[in-house]
Amino acid sequence: MAVWSVLKLFLGSAAALGAVAVPAQEFPSAPVRFVVPLPAGGTMDIIARTLGQPVARALGQNVVVDNRPGGGGGGIIGTEVVARAPADGHTVLFIGNGFTMNPALRAKLPYDTAKDFTGLARVASNPLVVSVHPSLPVKTLKQLVALARTRPGELTFASGTAAGGLRLNAERFKAAAGIDIVNVPYQGGVPAVTAVLGGHTSILIVNVSETVPHVAAGRLRPLAVTSLERNGALKEIPTVAESGYAGFEALMWYGVVARAAAPRGAIGRLSGELERALRLPEVSETLGRLGLTRAPMGPGEFDAFLRAEIESNGRMVRALKLVVE
Repeated sequence: MAVWSVLKLFLGSAAALGAVAVPAQEFPSAPVRFVVPLPAGGTMDIIARTLGQPVARALGQNVVVDNRPGGGGGGIIGTEVVARAPADGHTVLFIGNGFTMNPALRAKLPYDTAKDFTGLARVASNPLVVSVHPSLPVKTLKQLVALARTRPGELTFASGTAAGGLRLNAERFKAAAGIDIVNVPYQGGVPAVTAVLGGHTSILIVNVSETVPHVAAGRLRPLAVTSLERNGALKEIPTVAESGYAGFEALMWYGVVARAAAPRGAIGRLSGELERALRLPEVSETLGRLGLTRAPMGPGEFDAFLRAEIESNGRMVRALKLVVE
């Protein structure tokens, strides 16, 4: 009996020592998935792909950009994909303003924005551009506002979401200008641009990056940008503030979140590599050509930023009585 007891003790000790001797699985141990909840070709998609290459090199693992558009234009489908993915840090979500608006816009979501996710990194920001189809007889923002006031409820504008950041900022401009133009929402900035190019709607309010190529080709006429300073990609175009609306500013921002239960080590590694990628000259150059500005934030700062945005955007949504169609 004594011999058996000693043997069990020995075996138990050996097992315990073996468990200690096996190191914890290092991150990353598999390809990393960047889920983009909007269509390919848009600003968020371009940012994810631009960052994905240097991050993949640094991690020694493939980075796969997975576009999951849908959910009423608010990115809900892609967000749910990440909320249901393993909380191991290998699947993360690229987000924009709409992520922090959805809690106020929608009575029920298939995830809890505040509890299910944690900030990983903010990466960039950019203004919007108010532009029109060349057939519309206006060449300045003041002329557009004057035309809209003579035709209330008749002019339509395309935005990239039914109720995301693009729509919210467009509604802010409508309120500042005191005009009644009708929103026609699309599932992302690229489909919205396509609709205006095809003449289905006459006004476009989307990101600089989705506007610039068509401005250069003469297929869109830009009237104003929504930053306080002129944008480097459209240097000749005045700001909304310069066009008679002093102090008006509307920016889109982009970042990355992970599952709240993801290992701190994985979050730290990914956020660090994203920040290093943002400092690379080729990344800065690509973002600059698209009118994007680097806007880095680490996990703690970005998480606090997100919580503040959820509150402030919620107040704005309620004030504008914005609802999801």
